[in-house]
Amino acid sequence: MFLGTKKFVATALSLTLASSLYADIEKKDLKIGFIALTDCAPIVIAKEKGFFEKHGLNVKVVKEGGGWAGIQQKVISGEYDYSHALAGMPIAGTLGINGNAEMYALLSLDFNGNGITFSNKVIKQMETHGLDPIKRPVTASSLKTLIDAKYKAEGDKYKPLEFGMVYPVSTHNYEIRYWMAGEGIDPDRDTTLKVFPPPQMVSNMKAGNIEGYCVGEPWNERAVMAKLGSTLVTNYNIWNNNPEKVLQSTKKFADANPETTQAVLKAVIEAQKWLDSSWENRKEAAKILSKKKYVYAPVKVLEKSMIGTFQFLKDKESEPNPMFNVFANYYAAYPYYSHGMWFITQMYRWGQLDKPIDMKKTIESVYRPDLFAKAAKEVGYSLPPSPWKVDGVDEYNKFIDGKVFDPNKAVEYIYDVKVHHAKVSQEELSKTNTWKVETTQPKYVCPYGPAGCADPKYVIK
Repeated sequence: MFLGTKKFVATALSLTLASSLYADIEKKDLKIGFIALTDCAPIVIAKEKGFFEKHGLNVKVVKEGGGWAGIQQKVISGEYDYSHALAGMPIAGTLGINGNAEMYALLSLDFNGNGITFSNKVIKQMETHGLDPIKRPVTASSLKTLIDAKYKAEGDKYKPLEFGMVYPVSTHNYEIRYWMAGEGIDPDRDTTLKVFPPPQMVSNMKAGNIEGYCVGEPWNERAVMAKLGSTLVTNYNIWNNNPEKVLQSTKKFADANPETTQAVLKAVIEAQKWLDSSWENRKEAAKILSKKKYVYAPVKVLEKSMIGTFQFLKDKESEPNPMFNVFANYYAAYPYYSHGMWFITQMYRWGQLDKPIDMKKTIESVYRPDLFAKAAKEVGYSLPPSPWKVDGVDEYNKFIDGKVFDPNKAVEYIYDVKVHHAKVSQEELSKTNTWKVETTQPKYVCPYGPAGCADPKYVIK
């Protein structure tokens, strides 16, 4: 009886302690929306491996069928409390060019993960104009030569090649534009860029509606393995370890539910650490993501990118790239201000913003490394030395064209390209952005394990 009483008291105390730990969570029943892409993994793993439950939450993760537009609408309306989002979406929502609501980017879900895949037909044409598909990285020079030849042959009846991307403020839109513009291709004159939800890219290329696309996984490998085309370049090649997706919410919801937000952040960060702790975990994640309620793609397709490889060409073996997906290592979960500012430069470069704004003030109101830092410290996630850094100067963080993005020179950067469609002049924008920030470069480290790490020698776990 005495031992039984002690056990009962211990259990009661444990339940009381757990109850007190979760007592301040304002809303425990949550809905989080996601798109069927491998980089929804941190949200899905937080659900499947019990990290949400561990932090006192009852989360329903919902696969959104309406593409990124559906995600944005439902977060702003309150149907979703948080969501998987393109890194530019909360910025665009706040600025009124993608919805109209003040929003937060609470953490970065991952680095890299996209590719530019073209049809066999266009690749064959590009090969006659100098394309070497085996070379890494592939530039758009042969596409430029092909387009020039089309202009010459078709004259006034020139018909632009049509390509797909997932959303106007997506990393994919900016990446395919960056890749093209670097070789003097005008994406808005020389090509036509169409919006499709990621899972519909393969079927649209197969149907001939587009000749290629920029999309996240597994929708590049799906086409490659079906021998419909080949991936010419990944966004890791375009910008090593670039920001891709974020966890977003409205400012209104996060401000009203600060403890809920902290619990969500802790759960997702723990899932990100789990994903990078071993390649075995990545294999398990691929099996989970293959379920119909999640990404719904074959495990062998998901593994092509999730376990440290990537198959570029339809008739070739996979090539090693341990950093194709990075979820936690190298501060991949941290929402850098400088990363957010890069997206604002692209919104200006391609004419999506038509008035000058204070870019520093804007990004510091949307990206929230302060909220992230509080949660990160509680779950053992290390922080970089500064939310401001220079991109393009470190060994595992360079651009395909060798250019450097220094946030202190963000205005000049917008116009430093062969092609742009900026609607605001450099002089006008410079008058609004007279600030300076102190940048500090983070060291390349892999504190959480070998998955997503350039080399095991960097693992400090």
